[in-house]
Amino acid sequence: MGHKIFRVTSFEVVAPYRLNVSFNDETSQQIDLRPILEGELFGPLRDLKLFNSVSIDPEVHTLVWPNGADLDPAMLHDWNDNLAAIRSSVAKWETVPA
Repeated sequence: MGHKIFRVTSFEVVAPYRLNVSFNDETSQQIDLRPILEGELFGPLRDLKLFNSVSIDPEVHTLVWPNGADLDPAMLHDWNDNLAAIRSSVAKWETVPA
């Protein structure tokens, strides 16, 4: 049995730091990204102007931001299942000063 490859097909900003993300398997997730907005790469996304400049990379089919931040589509697809592990990882990231 092969590993399922997920791709982001569309998204909508539905609230500050919250996205509704649709995938190639016709599912969607509403994802609150506030828990990961820490560290050198994701901390700058606390600026809503930068956060809202999210787009879909046409080659890897995931969410990307102009500062180089991106997220694995499989992690996004299973966000709720992965949230505890994500929060544990974020706790180890260096916080970017405001």
